[in-house]
Amino acid sequence: MRILTLVARILLGLIFFVFGLNGFFHFIPQPTSVPPAAGAFAGALIASGYFFPLLKTVETASGFLLLTGRFVPLALTLLAPIVVNIFAFHAFLLPGGLALATAVVVLEVFLAFRYRSAFAPMLKARVQPDGE
Repeated sequence: MRILTLVARILLGLIFFVFGLNGFFHFIPQPTSVPPAAGAFAGALIASGYFFPLLKTVETASGFLLLTGRFVPLALTLLAPIVVNIFAFHAFLLPGGLALATAVVVLEVFLAFRYRSAFAPMLKARVQPDGE
């Protein structure tokens, strides 16, 4: 199971590190034709001026953390809402990428389960602040 966890962590890290860097350096060709709603959504993220660079920075940094094995629960936490949005984007707007999006969800959920002890304190129903 340790090897499977390592492979999943490296694979998810590579996906986010490479696609995050691609947001800055554009070395992966983009599709020439996308459905209008998908293009409008991506265009809005880019047009905001801040969101797309923030998104790609978080993806790149989180991918790097996963690749190095440092702060893995933090990286998984930062990536969780991104993974949900990637899946929703492909499920509703651009179904052609749904296979990779599903694989990313599976990797994220598997790794979150494998690192579940790090998330256990966040899942307590009632917690007192420190020092009280």
